[in-house]
Amino acid sequence: MRKAFICPTKYVQGEDEILNLGYFVRTFGTSALLIAHPDDVKRVKEKLEKTAEKFDVTFVESHFNGECTRQETVRLSNLAVEKGCSCTIGLGGGKAIDTAKCVAQGENLIIVPTIAATDAPTSHSAVLYTPDGGFDDYAYFKQSPSVILIDTTVIANAPVRFLVAGMGDALSTYFEARANVQSCTKVNAGLPCGVREGTCPEARGTKAAFAMAELCYENLLSDGIKAKIACENHVVTPALETIIETNILLSGIGFESGGLAAAHAIHDGLTILEGTHRYYHGEKVAFGTLAQLALENAPEEEMQEVLEFCSAVGLPVCLEDIGVENVTDEELRQVAEKSCIPEESIYAMPFPVTVESVMAAIKTADSMGRNHTRKASFNACREGGKGLNL
Repeated sequence: MRKAFICPTKYVQGEDEILNLGYFVRTFGTSALLIAHPDDVKRVKEKLEKTAEKFDVTFVESHFNGECTRQETVRLSNLAVEKGCSCTIGLGGGKAIDTAKCVAQGENLIIVPTIAATDAPTSHSAVLYTPDGGFDDYAYFKQSPSVILIDTTVIANAPVRFLVAGMGDALSTYFEARANVQSCTKVNAGLPCGVREGTCPEARGTKAAFAMAELCYENLLSDGIKAKIACENHVVTPALETIIETNILLSGIGFESGGLAAAHAIHDGLTILEGTHRYYHGEKVAFGTLAQLALENAPEEEMQEVLEFCSAVGLPVCLEDIGVENVTDEELRQVAEKSCIPEESIYAMPFPVTVESVMAAIKTADSMGRNHTRKASFNACREGGKGLNL
């Protein structure tokens, strides 16, 4: 049986860790192409200047335009050659990171996330967009990033919604990996750049990857609320450190080596509804996770545990929470049809899936989420009314 486990070469996180960025640049040379939005550069400019001076390295400003496109990748690749850059740094959010992956092509790549909103930093793939912001294609590279460098002080001072969205993305990791284990699904782990899906030998996830996916869920339940409170107060605590590692490392390896399933496929389907466009990836994945649990008829206790967690940290539990207040059956069918296109991960579920069953799961999850919210509101009102002479 062929198994695969893919991961970055080095993962380092800590307070003010950007001060050590120059050390990692030095492992490749003396200069780095810095791909980052100007606002993100401004947030950490003092640290960048200090590490550049300490380690005698140069950061070549890229004036990144904010979109991961083929055109921007070509421009920045040419700039890296022109300036003789020895490595590439992707600093900031998802699009800066993905652009850096495209420029580096799997070589000498350092990723420095400034938010913990997704598990994308550790992966060996990127999403390309058209110049007008539409989806273009997926890109795969021969290996994961060389270094993931997390400055927890920067994460603690980012808007808390990003951290919570990252928890929503991480929430799906265990349940999707579990589905892959139950269905014995193989994933294209280690898919090289330029090799189309289906031509690379497939592999199943390792037990190590599944163990990380399980730990991902355990950490969310034990430290998610405490981490959110720490981020709201812009302080680094052990709980916040744990959730940053969970959102980025555990979830990243868990999804890439353990596999995706219905939660992400339903997320993809939900994107056709205009109301969802204002919400982050992880927020929609959280609802997709509830829909997956409904699809597989998960135990009531498990469903309630996930609902309680989502409510406690502020993740969506129903369609209204992701901007869909009114939806017709025809719109839901379109969502389900997109979730069930042949290349989607929904077929990793350990049973046959149909458009109708996905529609039913979305409706069920939405209803359970709305009922949970009403019950929580009622209980809060009842508690608030205790001791009153009504």
